[in-house]
Amino acid sequence: MSFVNTIATPQGVRNVAIPFTATIFLSAGLLFFVQPLFAKIVVPAIGGSPAVWATAMLFFQSVLLMGYLYAHLTTRYLPIKAQYVVHLAIWALALTFLPPSLPEGWQLDATQPIAGQTLWLFAIGVGVPFALLSSNAPLIQAWYARSGGPSANDPYFLYAASNLGSMIALLAFPLIAEPWFGASSIAVGFAYGFVALGAGLAICGGLLIGGGAQATRQDASDSSILKLTTMLHWGVLAFVPSSLMLAVTTRVTTDIGAVPLVWVIPLGLYLLSFVFTFRQNTVFASPWFRRLAQMVSLPMIAMMSGLAGVYLSPSKLGMMVLFFLIITVWAHRALYELRPSSKHLTVFYVVMSLGGAAGGLFNSILAPVLFSGQVEGALTMIVALLLLFSKAFGLQWKSLVRGSAWGLLIGLAMSGAAAWKGGSLEDVILMIGIGVTLLAVATRRVDVIAVGTMLTIVLPILIVAPINRVFSDRSFFGVHQVYDRDGIRTYSNGTTIHGAQRLADLDAARPTPLSYYHPAAPMGQVMRSDLGLSAEKIGIVGLGVGALTCYASEGQDWHLYEIDALVDQVARDPELFTFVSTCAPDAPTHLGDARVVLEGQDGLKFDILVIDAYSSDSVPVHLTTLEAMELYLDRLTPDGVLIFHISNRYYDVGLPLARSAQELGLHAWRQFGSHDASDDPGYERSDVALISREPDAVAALVGLGVWEKMQTDGGDVWTDDKANPLSILKPGALWKRPDPSD
Repeated sequence: MSFVNTIATPQGVRNVAIPFTATIFLSAGLLFFVQPLFAKIVVPAIGGSPAVWATAMLFFQSVLLMGYLYAHLTTRYLPIKAQYVVHLAIWALALTFLPPSLPEGWQLDATQPIAGQTLWLFAIGVGVPFALLSSNAPLIQAWYARSGGPSANDPYFLYAASNLGSMIALLAFPLIAEPWFGASSIAVGFAYGFVALGAGLAICGGLLIGGGAQATRQDASDSSILKLTTMLHWGVLAFVPSSLMLAVTTRVTTDIGAVPLVWVIPLGLYLLSFVFTFRQNTVFASPWFRRLAQMVSLPMIAMMSGLAGVYLSPSKLGMMVLFFLIITVWAHRALYELRPSSKHLTVFYVVMSLGGAAGGLFNSILAPVLFSGQVEGALTMIVALLLLFSKAFGLQWKSLVRGSAWGLLIGLAMSGAAAWKGGSLEDVILMIGIGVTLLAVATRRVDVIAVGTMLTIVLPILIVAPINRVFSDRSFFGVHQVYDRDGIRTYSNGTTIHGAQRLADLDAARPTPLSYYHPAAPMGQVMRSDLGLSAEKIGIVGLGVGALTCYASEGQDWHLYEIDALVDQVARDPELFTFVSTCAPDAPTHLGDARVVLEGQDGLKFDILVIDAYSSDSVPVHLTTLEAMELYLDRLTPDGVLIFHISNRYYDVGLPLARSAQELGLHAWRQFGSHDASDDPGYERSDVALISREPDAVAALVGLGVWEKMQTDGGDVWTDDKANPLSILKPGALWKRPDPSD
């Protein structure tokens, strides 16, 4: 008896869901494996800037949408057999792009826009395999709807299986694949999985063709027509969780650090919400869950808008993540309850994909350009509040327009009043109470009050600036702010301080470096030593406020490397900081990822090369590998010295550096600050590593007795192919409340 005939039996009909479920599960797992895999492969070639990551995410979201469109068009206009043949043909074509690797001969052209080159690299590297994987979720569900299997008329349960596979793959990459295998080995494993996927697709298609077209006749009897307002509702419900997930991720990584498991958690919960909701029987379908989402939305908007404080403790962050899950589960359950018949299944997923992509576009591309602060989370919560309370207040378009007008006017008035009063939080809260009261008296409409109150609460928080803030702007690297406190001007990115200068030194002929670069700090010791004074050429990777440049001596040639143009703007503006403009105005700044830029500078040889790119507690792995250190050595003179600033709240970056140093036969020392200037408010302790080819080159410096010899822990040497950031995570790093100045 053939396999198809076996499936045609009553028992077989009950089992027909098994191959479809297994195939869509495997496809989703491969989809979420190839994204971090290919990014890991190409980062050494294109750099690890957030702009590159944002462009890569834009590529993945765009191709996902294209995959959904392909599934919609083929299922709408091609017969089953043609769909089957076309899809397997694309699968066979995708095999020629495996295993994923950097295309032979590809090189970054630093003179051309990096975004376009990144999109092209991903397209020629994994475009075809990713497109096929992207289309499988709606396509396999559409096939199952025609299979005659259990619940074939409502195949949305398969989407839960798809997202379960995505979530497992998402966790498996940083927890299992990356710690145990190199990128090349993972790529080979991915290729084997892709081959197995082809077998699953062949079985599903064979069952479909051999099982007849029962569902097709059922679909033909469905004469329902989709309304534009219905599709708009789908898109908005998909937009909110997508945008909120990215906003929560940004907030968590800002306050805790870019630990892999931290940024994986919001995305994993986002996927898990589909598993909870895309099924017929679930506790999340009860009216009480909507009420719960309404309750948590108010503290959520307080956290996203800053009312709960600039810095959120780990417990508050945990509450925020929980509230995010509740709101996301509610939104995705609302999507499921609005799902159309299987006739319109692919349209449903195309619109969902558009809404999700809009969330990614808003947070990753538009918000950094449109706003100087991270306000997208608060703005998305306004949309969520409108959705959550629309039924309770009977909100209609007229109510939205009227309430928005009142809220905008009163909110702007409150912002001006609060700014005039000094911008304190107490004044803002007082203005909120006055504004809401005026709104209630003027409108006598509950629905208008609801909308207006949302804007009235949020606008002052977004607009009013603290009186001690001198500068605020935003780039792909986060929010950059300059504050004046206790006679010291401080520059911060997120919650991490990246430099400081005494206000009294703004007019000085040669300002004194502060913070990590204080004369008593390790880097200050190096620059003031005979080694630093005799150096002819010095390179600084990671500009900050440019404090190190004020150790420059006459005749020295300094080169600065900075990935963020906004940082260079801040450092060179004498109205903000005067280190560079006073001490090294002619030192060039090489913009771009330091490893990529240095790769193209064969003629440069430094006596001292400072790697100070370990900012915001993240670890730029591609700047820490064995290959990266070999590049740095190639840019040093024979007696040249490497200095790594490795202060970090969460990672012990000295571990991989010590391993690479031993592998290359180098000598390494380490110093964690000094207590000599601990009473100086402008001093911050710092963790610094010193590496040289020969001990004699730094003998006088290490002879001071404050530098300790670095010893390897025997762990695996980090390479471009294999590096595991979790292996250097400090014990208790995630639950200890950090000092923002660490």
